Amino acid sequence: MAYLTLSKDNIRSEHICCAFSDKKCAESYALKKQWLTEGFDNGYIFQRLDERAKVFIEYGPAEKAWVPVTAPNYMMIGCFWVSGKHKGKGHGNALLQEAIDSAKSQGKDGLVTVVGTKKFHFMSDTKWLLGQGFEICESLPSGFSLISLEFGSSNHRPHFNDCAKRGEVPEQAGCVAYYSNRCPYSEYHVKESLAETCNKRNIKLTSIKLETREHAQAAPTPATIFSLFLDGQFVTTDISVCMDSRFDKIVGKWRSQTNG
Repeated sequence: MAYLTLSKDNIRSEHICCAFSDKKCAESYALKKQWLTEGFDNGYIFQRLDERAKVFIEYGPAEKAWVPVTAPNYMMIGCFWVSGKHKGKGHGNALLQEAIDSAKSQGKDGLVTVVGTKKFHFMSDTKWLLGQGFEICESLPSGFSLISLEFGSSNHRPHFNDCAKRGEVPEQAGCVAYYSNRCPYSEYHVKESLAETCNKRNIKLTSIKLETREHAQAAPTPATIFSLFLDGQFVTTDISVCMDSRFDKIVGKWRSQTNG
């Protein structure tokens, strides 16, 4: 299996797995490439199958990760995805081993990542990672868990920052969407799809773009790619909620679960 590591030298000519054929997300796609390019200077790594496929892993030093987590001397896994016909062929194990070997070679204490306590949209498979030896460090009432794979003893147990534990958003009425250029879909769907969807329903929308690592590390949600809040409560990480055809179904399901 041939895997390719992106760098400043090849990122212009190589795809980044998601949205490479989605013309409406062309600007968002370019912004994700820019985000990656800037991250390479901070030790961020993007590895993918050397094919036109969605098979990849992203990781980097946790201290420089765009998530509200404290995990000194750990490597933070960002997006980790194996899709379609490529499932069940060992790519997940191979890419995870690449991250483990890289972290160990840098003297890290382990790997850490944010998942849903149950599987969340656009987040890594919780059950699979726990089966690979990851353990839960901390869980939030909003449904997020912080999990880690330890290489040995560590004096610093990874934990969520207080802002994520509180989960407080500035607007308690209407929709609040947090997003960043960590994903090539987020910019377009928040600014265009969600704006149109909320306007159609006469719902106030507050969009908060996480522009810096410091801003992301102070966010009220661990899902800094995309998180939607409604009337002050966390709803979903599923970016398809932005679409007019999906909003009512997803929000309706959330309301039924919330109300018991």
